[in-house]
Amino acid sequence: MSSPAKKRKRDDPGSASQRTRTIASFFQGQAGKQAEKTQQLTQPGSEVHTEQTLSDEALARKLQAEWDKEDVLPTSQADTPSDEPSLPLVSPGDNDREPTTVQKKGVLSLQSSTGTEDTVSLAVPFDQSPITFNATKYAHELQGHWASEGGDASYALLTRAFLLANATTSRIKIVDTLVNLLRVLIEADPSSVLPAVWLATSSISPPYDESELGLGGSSISKALKKVYGLNSQGLKSLYDKHGDAGDVAFEAKKRQSFTLMKPRPLRIKGVYQSLKKIAMSKGGGSQETKQRIVEKLLQDARGAEESRYIVRTLVQNLRIGAVKTTMLIALARAFLYSRSEGAGFSIYSQEEMARLKKDELAEIYTRAEEIVKASYARHPNYDDLVPCLLEIGVSDELLVRCGLQLHIPLRPMLGSITRDLSDMLTKLQGRDFSCEYKYDGQRAQVHCDVQGKVSIFSRHLENMTEKYPDLVSLVPQIRGEGVSSFILEGEVVAVDQESGELQAFQILTNRAKKNVDIGAIKVSVCLFAFDLMYLNGQPLLDRSFRERRELLRSLFVEIPRRFTWVKSLDATSADSEAVLEFFKGATDTKCEGIMVKVLDNMPKPDIEDNGTPTIDTDGVPDPPSKTDEKPESRNSKGSRRKALLSTYEPDKRLDSWLKVKKDYSASSETLDLIPVAGWHGQGRKAKWWSPILLAVRNPETGSLEAVTKCMSGFTDKFYQANKDKYAEGTPNIISRPSYVEYYGEPDVWFEPQEVWEMAFADITLSPTYTAAIGLVSDERGLSLRFPRFLKVREDKSIDEATTSDYLALLWRKQSERTKQEAEQPADIVEE
Repeated sequence: MSSPAKKRKRDDPGSASQRTRTIASFFQGQAGKQAEKTQQLTQPGSEVHTEQTLSDEALARKLQAEWDKEDVLPTSQADTPSDEPSLPLVSPGDNDREPTTVQKKGVLSLQSSTGTEDTVSLAVPFDQSPITFNATKYAHELQGHWASEGGDASYALLTRAFLLANATTSRIKIVDTLVNLLRVLIEADPSSVLPAVWLATSSISPPYDESELGLGGSSISKALKKVYGLNSQGLKSLYDKHGDAGDVAFEAKKRQSFTLMKPRPLRIKGVYQSLKKIAMSKGGGSQETKQRIVEKLLQDARGAEESRYIVRTLVQNLRIGAVKTTMLIALARAFLYSRSEGAGFSIYSQEEMARLKKDELAEIYTRAEEIVKASYARHPNYDDLVPCLLEIGVSDELLVRCGLQLHIPLRPMLGSITRDLSDMLTKLQGRDFSCEYKYDGQRAQVHCDVQGKVSIFSRHLENMTEKYPDLVSLVPQIRGEGVSSFILEGEVVAVDQESGELQAFQILTNRAKKNVDIGAIKVSVCLFAFDLMYLNGQPLLDRSFRERRELLRSLFVEIPRRFTWVKSLDATSADSEAVLEFFKGATDTKCEGIMVKVLDNMPKPDIEDNGTPTIDTDGVPDPPSKTDEKPESRNSKGSRRKALLSTYEPDKRLDSWLKVKKDYSASSETLDLIPVAGWHGQGRKAKWWSPILLAVRNPETGSLEAVTKCMSGFTDKFYQANKDKYAEGTPNIISRPSYVEYYGEPDVWFEPQEVWEMAFADITLSPTYTAAIGLVSDERGLSLRFPRFLKVREDKSIDEATTSDYLALLWRKQSERTKQEAEQPADIVEE
C-alpha cells in the first residue's frame, strides 16, 4: 500500500492543481540538475559554454583578458583614431594590487562593485526620537546629494530605515524610525512619500484591488543566478544556510567583485513603478517581461543591503515589524512635525513638543493617530490618504476628505470573543441588546450607487462581485422606494432553495470565484442582512444599532431564501433563559453560535462593585465624536470604564459586539498538535509570535503536516513565555525544515519539541494546509475552523502528537454525522 505522500498530486509536475512555486521550493532538487549540466560542459567538443552561460563578472573577466592581449600591440596601431567614444579601461589585476588604468578607445570599463553604496543615505540616524531628530537638516543635505542624480529620493534611504527597523524589537524604535523617514521625505521629496509607504507595507495596491506581482520562486532564483553569478548548487546552499531569500541576495551581492557597468542608483519611485509594471504584465510574454524587470532591479542595487530588501520586497516579506497599524501611527506623528513646502496646515515645533509632559505628548499623539486610523478604516487606500495628509495634515477634515465612499470597502467592525453565555450576560448587565444567529457563511459588504452599480466585498476587503452575480442581479429587487444608494452588510450562506435548509460553509467554498455564469450556478445562496452603514449619500456609522437596523428592515424588500434578515432576539441580561434557548436554536440550525450587539447608546444604570446601580446625571449623552474620548462612567470607588456604544466602529473589536460560539464549549473534541512556525504579531501582539502554525504527524513518512494557524486562547503571560522560548538567535529558531510540509512562508520556523492541546469547531477541506492530503482528497488537505489553545501537553512528546490518519478519521465521522443530520428532517416528514 502506497503512503499518503505518494498520492499527492502537488508532487506531480503535470497536475493542474500545482501551485505557484515559492523560492524555497525551487531550490529543491537543483543539485542533481547542476551536476548533469556540469557533465555536459566538460564533454569534449562541447559548445555549451557560451557567453550566455557566464555571469556578469565572468563575462567581464573574459572580455578583460581579450583586451589585455591587445595591450601588447604597437603604439602606432593602438593609437589609431576611432569614431567610437573613449572610455577608461580598468584592469582587475590581482587581489593584492591596485587596478591599473589604460586609456583606450572602444572598450567597456570593468567596475569594482565594492564601495558603490550610497553612504550619505545610509548614515541618517532615523532611530532617534522625533523630538531630537533634525529632519530639516537631513532633508537639505539629501536634496543636494540627490540633485546630481535626478533629484528624486534614493532607495538607499528607504533601505536605511528598513535596516534600523529590522535591527530592533522595540516598537517605539520602529515607529520612531518610520516617523523620521517620512518626515525627511515630506520635506525633501513629497512625491516619494506615497511609494515609500506602499513599499514599507509590502504592498503595491489596496486589498480590494486585484493587482498582484505574480512572481514565482523560479523568477527570483533565475535572476539571482544570472546577475550574481551563482549556480543552482550555490544558491541552494545559501538558502539552506540562511533560510531567507533576502539574506541569500545579500550574501550573493557581497561576493560579487566586479560588474561591467556601475549600477544606476535606485529611486523609491522607480522601484515602486517597477513593481507596478510587474503586476500589470499580463498575457503572452509577461513572464519574460517580469523576469527582465527583476533582473534590472538586482543589477541596479547598490550594495548588499539594497539587494536584500529588493528581494524581500519581491517576495513581500520585509521582516521589519511594520504592520498596517504601525504605518498609520507613523503617518499621524510625522505630519505633526513636518509639512511639505507650500502646505498651509500648522505643525508643532520640536521645542514645543520637548516642553510637554509625557502624558500631554501622548494625548497629542493619540488624537492624531485616532483620526488617521479612523480615516483609513473608512477608506483603506494610501493612494487617497497620503495626498490628503500632504495637503491638509492631520485634522478632522481628513475624515470628510478621505472618508466613507461607495465602491471602496470600509474595514468591518469586529466582535469580541466571550467564554460562554454567562460571561456575555455579565458584560452586558443592565443593557438592552440583540442576539443574532451567527451563520456559517461568508461575510459580505454590498455597495450600490445611484446608477445601480453594485460591488461586493469580503471581510478581508477582497472584491467578490464576480463571485456572486446572483446577488448583484438581486439588488434592484431588494432596494425599496426612496433608496438611491447604500452600503449594507450581511452573511452569504449556501441555502437549499427548495427546502430552505442552511448548508455548510464547505458547500459555499465550491463556488467558482471568477467568471461565474448565473445560469451555471449550482450552489444557491441567501444574503442574511444585519447592518446598514450608508444610505442615500449619508454615512450612518454614528447612528445607534437600533436605528440602523430599523432603517435596514423598513426600506429594503425581503425575498425568502434569497435576501432576508438575520434571525434575532432583543433581550436584557435578565432574560437568561430566553437567551439560552435562542443560543441552542442557533447551534441546532447549523449556525456557529450567536452575535450579541448593544442596541442603544443610552447607558442603562451602571452596576457598581457593591451591586448598587448608579444613574448618569447627564440624562442623554452627547453624540459620540470619532476624535473625542469615549463617554465613560465612574463608580463610587473611582474606577473608570468605557460606556458601551452602539455605533458602527470600523476596524475595531469592542465589547458592544460579542460573539458566543459553539466551539468554545468544554465538551469539544481536542487534538494534540505541534507548533512549527510563527509570524510577527500585529497591534498589541506585535512583540510576540501570533499567529502560530501547528502541524500533525504523518506516521508513515515522519513528516509534519501543517493543519492550522492559531491566535486564540493565549494569555499575555503565555505569549511572552513563548516568545522567550522561541527567541531569534537561539537554537529553537531554525531555517526552513525539509520535514515540515507547508506552502506558505512564516516569519520564523520553530524547532519541533512540544505538543499543544487544541480545541476547534469543525474540520474542513483546505487547499492551503497539507494535513492528511492523499487520505481524504488528492488535492486538498484538512484544516481546523476556529482553533483555540487549551494547554501545553507536557506529558506528551512530539511522537505522541495527533496523526494525519486520526485527523482523517475524525473528518469522516464528522461528514457522516452531518449527512445523518441532513437526512433526519426528511424522515420526520415521512412519518
